[in-house]
Amino acid sequence: MNCKTLDKNSQDEVTNLFTSVFTSSEGEKEGKLIGNLVSELSSGIDNQNIICFGTYVEKSIIGSIFFSRLQFKEAIQVYMLAPVAINTEHQGKGVGQALINHGLNELKNRSVAVAITYGDPSFYSKVGFQALSENVIQAPIKLSMPEGWLGQSLTGEPIPTINERPICVKEFNDPAYW
Repeated sequence: MNCKTLDKNSQDEVTNLFTSVFTSSEGEKEGKLIGNLVSELSSGIDNQNIICFGTYVEKSIIGSIFFSRLQFKEAIQVYMLAPVAINTEHQGKGVGQALINHGLNELKNRSVAVAITYGDPSFYSKVGFQALSENVIQAPIKLSMPEGWLGQSLTGEPIPTINERPICVKEFNDPAYW
């Protein structure tokens, strides 16, 4: 496996991966929704506000993740991990955990303070995420499943309380994702 930072040139292969994975696991409607989100995110990859990592076996992409910056008035770097897709043939083999850990280490190297995600607590707890109260850090948009709001400090310090709602990248400004 080879993890690397991706750019806009990876848009088609990343979009195809996410569409296929989410269609297989969640159905055609969800596959199309997430595929469209990933296509938009991929076209906006700038390695600052939107960062994408992929993992490959030989020259075939088998997994990908996105981190997007949450903007606060306070001077703190917070990134949201979403979405994640691992080729169905490679699920359950630690590929996702390895890719997420790779991405989190890259964020640490960039002096990012906090990583947030919105997903399955039982999966994300395996890579250090814990339940996060919106009293500590709010979601950019009202959550349909608040128990899925998770975070982790990348500095070793406790996650600081931030008393404002962040602004997410425009691609996530749709309640359908929340």
